[in-house]
Amino acid sequence: MPIQVIMPQLGESVVEGTITKWLKAPGEAVREFEPLLEINTDKVDTEVPSPASGTVLEILAAEGKTVQAGEVLAWIGGVGEVPSGATAPAEALPAQAVPAAPATTASPPAAPAGRSRDLGFISPVVAKIASEQGVDLFQVKGTGQGGRITKKDILAYIEGRKSLGAAAAEAVMAPMPATISPAVQVAVPPAPEKGGVPGEIVPLNPVRRAIAERMVLSKHTSPHVTTVMEADLSRVVAHRQANKDAYARDGANLTFTAYFVAASAIALRAYPIVNSSFTDQGVLLRREINIGVAASLGEAGLIVPVIKEADGLSLLGLARLVNDLASRARARQLKPDEVQGGTFTITNHGVSGSLFATPIINQPQCAILGVGVIQKRVVVVSDPELGDSLAIRPMAYLTLTFDHRILDGALADYFLGKVVEVLQNWR
Repeated sequence: MPIQVIMPQLGESVVEGTITKWLKAPGEAVREFEPLLEINTDKVDTEVPSPASGTVLEILAAEGKTVQAGEVLAWIGGVGEVPSGATAPAEALPAQAVPAAPATTASPPAAPAGRSRDLGFISPVVAKIASEQGVDLFQVKGTGQGGRITKKDILAYIEGRKSLGAAAAEAVMAPMPATISPAVQVAVPPAPEKGGVPGEIVPLNPVRRAIAERMVLSKHTSPHVTTVMEADLSRVVAHRQANKDAYARDGANLTFTAYFVAASAIALRAYPIVNSSFTDQGVLLRREINIGVAASLGEAGLIVPVIKEADGLSLLGLARLVNDLASRARARQLKPDEVQGGTFTITNHGVSGSLFATPIINQPQCAILGVGVIQKRVVVVSDPELGDSLAIRPMAYLTLTFDHRILDGALADYFLGKVVEVLQNWR
């Protein structure tokens, strides 16, 4: 019986996505859990697995189309089967639409003994857990609609398996076939081409298109104002130098970004109005402090993974998360939920040598902090006993671009001044 391929909800707040690429064409064989198509959601590319083994009978959503969670994308079934509601058998379709399978392509294997029931739709979350934990989904009883296996079902099964003990678990569990790929993998797109032939139009990839739309929307939505301050990072540099080896032993690369996130979290607690969004009813003060840290994808664009509840994390915890999110962002391995829910953003444009910049607000947030390059400069140092003197200090320009509908200049300066104060008095 033909099975639907349904657009999954790839995160709590992710209700739609754009199809970037079909990995299988009509008429091609596909195995259960094998990547079937790539979906782009909020600049994150995710591979969606096939819900069953069979042949791709029909593709209903073309590449480039934005689809809603729950929408039917394709049909999978046996060779010659007709999708439900189709008006013509597969054999009658044009040859281009249903290419003949190569002679060397083996038919999908029949279901092993004891696996006659239809699993139905398996969400990417459930399939990922099954792949990582070695769970045979045919052994899991589904309590969802139509017997569908939910996340709660598979987690309960895993918990029950643990209570059985290792010996009993071996008796009731069948390992997942080694040939099955992980259920949900973030696709790594090919490296972007550098430039192009003058006079040609370079097509917009989904990430670049999303950036363009959001930047224009942000400039049209918020009256942008930027304030600039300078920070003496002598104590931060000294603290990092004294502790980076110890942090490395704990599995964290202590970067300067962790300090800027920590200082911003402290300042956001002191000035909650900056951790807000503008609405027609008034200014919405956010309960959680979720700080996004912009990460460059090279010529492919920019992405902003989010550190959730950053104010509750130690410097070590922040360093670990910054390392993890940044490395997975560069490898295109972020999950859609990891770029959602930010309430404040930091962009470290200084990594490329920039002194200061005027970044664009990440809507619907109130402000964004820009961090310039840290460089040694001659500054005037005042001492109550020695008076003024010249000294060489590691200095950096910090900019705060803010929504003038929410903040006025003085309050923005108080907030940025608090960030500077925390950094300059780091202990």
